[in-house]
Amino acid sequence: MKTIGITGPTGAGKTTALKALRSLGAEVVDADAVYHRLLDESGELKDALVAAFGEKILDEMGKIDRKRLSQAVYPDRLEELNALTHPVILGEIAALQRNAEKEGRPALAIDAIALIESGLGEWCDLVVSVLAPPEVRLGRIMARDGIDEGYARRRMAAQKPDEFFRTHSDYVLENVAGDTPEAFGARALALFTRLLK
Repeated sequence: MKTIGITGPTGAGKTTALKALRSLGAEVVDADAVYHRLLDESGELKDALVAAFGEKILDEMGKIDRKRLSQAVYPDRLEELNALTHPVILGEIAALQRNAEKEGRPALAIDAIALIESGLGEWCDLVVSVLAPPEVRLGRIMARDGIDEGYARRRMAAQKPDEFFRTHSDYVLENVAGDTPEAFGARALALFTRLLK
């Protein structure tokens, strides 16, 4: 079974690429969803985060409030947060990987915007970045998230440049201007079919 990391900036087309992998029988893991679930379910992680950032990160019910946690972390304690959360997330993804292998899946695809920075990319047999021109991404982000252009541009500016993804990837899937979702999906399917042989 292959482990494939999928990364790239927001709005580039990762969802379409992941759909192609699912159609080939791959198990897809959303690293953000794993993180959010662990914030809700892991007592061990909760205790570590409260010890590091204080009880101010908890809501009235004693659960971790993601917004309060974010306020406690940014701008200068992100590395500390990552040091606490990444090992727990990696452990959970390792369990999902073992399960996918038992099920006979051809691949486990890990969807993570910070795949490379988090160290998850090192776990993968190969890393595929999905890229698209900035103006294409801008339109998609605004439509998808219902946000204005200024906010969308700030979100884009906070992410790594395309060159970072190109440098740290084994393969790059280009979602070019004028591509239909079907055309891009067909290219993604062709690439992943080849990679899984």
